[in-house]
Amino acid sequence: MQEERKLAQIGKYNIKAISNIVGILPGTLRAWERRYNIISPVRNDAGHRLYTEEHVYILKWLVQKVNEGFTIGQAINLYEAKEHKSSNDQSLSENLQSDALVNRIVSSLLTFEENEAHNYVNEAFSLFSVDKVLFKIISKVFILIGDKCRNGEITSAHEHFATSFLRTRLGMVYQNLPNNKHLPKLVAVCGPDEKHELGLLIFTIYLRRIGFQVIYLGASIDSNDVEQVISEVNPAGFIMSCTSKDNLKKTIDLAITIKKIKSDIIIGIGGHAVSTCDSPIMDSIQEFYIGNGQSNWDEWLKQNFNYK
Repeated sequence: MQEERKLAQIGKYNIKAISNIVGILPGTLRAWERRYNIISPVRNDAGHRLYTEEHVYILKWLVQKVNEGFTIGQAINLYEAKEHKSSNDQSLSENLQSDALVNRIVSSLLTFEENEAHNYVNEAFSLFSVDKVLFKIISKVFILIGDKCRNGEITSAHEHFATSFLRTRLGMVYQNLPNNKHLPKLVAVCGPDEKHELGLLIFTIYLRRIGFQVIYLGASIDSNDVEQVISEVNPAGFIMSCTSKDNLKKTIDLAITIKKIKSDIIIGIGGHAVSTCDSPIMDSIQEFYIGNGQSNWDEWLKQNFNYK
């Protein structure tokens, strides 16, 4: 093992070769070295930079995170968190690791330990891809907090603190994603009188990561403004989230109204109130129902937008 480590630290690639291997420009690589000191290339007798296999691994990891939407500074912070993760976690399987992080994040949030929660989320991003963090960790944290709130196990203060924290972390991911024109344009907004937007934000991040243009409006807007939004944006789809059962009928009514305004628009509805509604209601809105989780989402996108 020590011999392999020594071999990985032998300089063998010049800056042109390393740039081609990891896919970044030499000037960018030099800037990263100067600003962040994340790697220190060795020098040959002529004074030229030489990069090791270890450097290749580090740079590829950083480039992957940058391509997922992180800034290089954020990616380096995640890498450093990854390098300092506990030896106990290294022996856990991926599922055990993610479940352990879910429990730690929830525990931190419910004791108002914000810095501790940030550290655990950073560790999650250092270990897993953005999609896995969204679906295996943040989504589960969101569901657990919501369940505890509905069951009266935590106060509204705990729920507001946790929601604010998760919204901030999701917003960091969202703001670093490109809004390209590869796939159709969609509008995403909470249903009437809905304030819980985390589930919608997770779905929006997923849509943007796979190429959809998404106009994210967040918490509910005045129903009278919807027609103007549709007129100005001319979206191919209109996505709504509904968490409270008290707002489900209003959300369904708005979906029907939108269809009358723009008959060819694709309507999508999701959220806790939708997924847990009675069978007769579900039967009446089946055409709108997005489903829960990535596999359901992909199926809905395939049926409505020929995605994948």
